[in-house]
Amino acid sequence: MNLFDLKGKNAIITGGTHGLGMAMAEALAAAGAQIIITGNTPSKMEKALEYYHSKGYSAKGYLFDVTDEISAKENIETIFKEIGDIHILVNNAGIIQREPAISMAVSDFRKVIDVDLVGPFIMSQLVAKQMIERKEGKIINICSMMSELGRNTVSAYAAAKGGLKMLTKNLATEWAKYNIQVNGIGPGYFATAQTEPIRVDGHPFNDFIISRTPAARWGNPEDLGGTVVFLSSKASDFVNGQIIYVDGGILATIGKPSNED
Repeated sequence: MNLFDLKGKNAIITGGTHGLGMAMAEALAAAGAQIIITGNTPSKMEKALEYYHSKGYSAKGYLFDVTDEISAKENIETIFKEIGDIHILVNNAGIIQREPAISMAVSDFRKVIDVDLVGPFIMSQLVAKQMIERKEGKIINICSMMSELGRNTVSAYAAAKGGLKMLTKNLATEWAKYNIQVNGIGPGYFATAQTEPIRVDGHPFNDFIISRTPAARWGNPEDLGGTVVFLSSKASDFVNGQIIYVDGGILATIGKPSNED
């Protein structure tokens, strides 16, 4: 079990103030890491830090926009000075804007690409410079099933997450020689506050997800914990450029899943 021990490790989780980012941050903290969460909403940051500290976790928070190269650089330098080396980076911050491709404004398309793809590049580049010097590091990009599949009204999100999958593979190719592992996690459909209004019996999308998923349920945020700890630990030292889909089997099947008659 020492392979999964993160004691003495510092982990940045972007967008770690809520949702799946918070669940992954908590898993890393429970495995022994000091967590550094980023966000751009003061009230969410305050609430998140209160929660982490109530659990006895070592947690720090920094407010900045991951797409702002200058602000990101200044904050990463501050983190290096105040906390020390960064051993783990989880690029989780992201947005989605649902709009048919035919009517989506180019400015909105660019905004999604900027947050979901350019942001992870900026953060990875900044943190990797120090990881290269130390010849050790773990970078985890939070991809999506939309890294593999399309859906109506999410052209920008799918383009960004598809790009993030390939960015993951390319960074792994460039940085593996420095003992840096760059991998991705592709969550399926999870039970979060955002999906709560549609996770009711009889709702068409709820019924679709349950019938389409071989596991026949929504994912729970804690279902991501084992994967993020694995990819952050020595257990994954020879795993590089991979995307692990935590989706209950959706991407494994076509047509009716095995749990249907």
